[in-house]
Amino acid sequence: MGRSQNSFIKKQKEKKKAMKKKEKMEKKMERKENNDKGGTLEDMIAYVDEFGNIVDEKPEPPKEDKKKKRDEKPEEE
Repeated sequence: MGRSQNSFIKKQKEKKKAMKKKEKMEKKMERKENNDKGGTLEDMIAYVDEFGNIVDEKPEPPKEDKKKKRDEKPEEE
């Protein structure tokens, strides 16, 4: 009687161990699939606007006034 019960307990331990290993692998694969860490380079870049605030979008290039362009041209005499 002692021998059959001993092998039964061993089988139960092996089943539990196999189940834990299977669950661990499933959790590992789920974490691997749902990994949001890192991301693309574009997601990690931050910009500073003209007021010194950090923003995610790339700021528009500064607008040049037509008056400044006229002033920069040398006048002919």
